[in-house]
Amino acid sequence: MPKATILSVDDDQGLQTVVTHYLAGEGYEMLSAGTGKQLMDVLRDKTPNIILLDLVLPDTDGISILAQLRSMQKIPVIVVSGKSDTTEKIVCLEMGADDYMTKPFEMRELSARIKAVLRRAEEIPAGAVVSTQPAPEHDNRIVFGNWVLDRAQFQMFDSKGSSAELTTGEYKLLEALVSAPNKVLSRERLFELTRESDYDSFDRAVDIQVGRLRKKLGDDPKEPQFIKTVRGAGYMFCGDLKNS
Repeated sequence: MPKATILSVDDDQGLQTVVTHYLAGEGYEMLSAGTGKQLMDVLRDKTPNIILLDLVLPDTDGISILAQLRSMQKIPVIVVSGKSDTTEKIVCLEMGADDYMTKPFEMRELSARIKAVLRRAEEIPAGAVVSTQPAPEHDNRIVFGNWVLDRAQFQMFDSKGSSAELTTGEYKLLEALVSAPNKVLSRERLFELTRESDYDSFDRAVDIQVGRLRKKLGDDPKEPQFIKTVRGAGYMFCGDLKNS
């Protein structure tokens, strides 16, 4: 049996051929699409374990596709792009991409990144292992204030049951923080826990996510109820936790 099924989305047929040949040789089942429409057609019939997504497609842009994917399914996505701009990377990470690779790249590195993302997708969320006062593992629902963090659904809900519509990145960041209550986590550590450690540490990406989390939580950074900034050190979850 194949290790996993990979969907490669790129209109560069030469690169598609190289990627497909190499990864098939690694034992993966390969699917391919050259447009956004073809991608959606494939997803109607198949559920790959991971998607390699180019940002520039003939009929749409990859960022729009990434937003669609995140609203539909929780399939891990590695953005594979010729764009090396840091802002572009941050946007993709913030929108829920699991990794970002810049073309051209070594096939061995691509293979290593795929393995890392697949491994992380199968594991218990990374934030759980850092806690000195961990939330009980037998309960997937963690309550703080008027919010419920549901680990089973990878989402946060208010007291009325309405979803906060967290992105994948926002969820992972919040899960990491609530799993280490009253413990300062550096930006670098948060980035490692919520992304892949072989990235450069984009401090701004973490700051952006914290800002958006605070907005969704209604948390005033000057008088925080949940996420406290520890100047020069990082962030800390300071709310009271209980099981639902």
